[in-house]
Amino acid sequence: SAAAEAAALAQGDVVGASMHDAHIFSLCLTAPFLACTLGLLAHNWYPSKVFVGDTYTYFAGMTLGVAGILGHFSETLVLFFLPQIANFLYSAPQLFKLVPCPRHRLPRLDIDTGLLHPSFVTQEEGETRVNMNLVNLFLQLLGPQTERTLCLAMLTLQAGCCAAGFGVRAILTGVWK
Repeated sequence: SAAAEAAALAQGDVVGASMHDAHIFSLCLTAPFLACTLGLLAHNWYPSKVFVGDTYTYFAGMTLGVAGILGHFSETLVLFFLPQIANFLYSAPQLFKLVPCPRHRLPRLDIDTGLLHPSFVTQEEGETRVNMNLVNLFLQLLGPQTERTLCLAMLTLQAGCCAAGFGVRAILTGVWK
């Protein structure tokens, strides 16, 4: 009936307006975050001069998490975070002490060549194994690299995951949710 169609149309309009408002809210959160991030990147590109540490990391995670959840695109956000999720899953045995975990798991720098190499940990049996994180895995797969080359390779992975997130979202719009 016409009344049912009018009610459905009105309901669809409310949902559309709600989603629009959610996306505007996410944009208002992420625009200043993007400005801060680009400023940090401009002053901290290779060779890095500042260790951003936990403060920026928590700020970035909180901003992106809130924007994704309140903006109603949490599934897309999961695709953006695939490298971080993969790093956690790969690191879990060391993080949960199933295998030895040293205090520092970052790659080691060969001062003579300027190349980064995977770092190792020695187990109680005398066996050595590569520290389990994405940075060391990249170095295992791609071989020793300069910090700049490694950084660009990891940024390429992150950009690819973000592009895939946008692509999957574009393909599934109207089909999923």
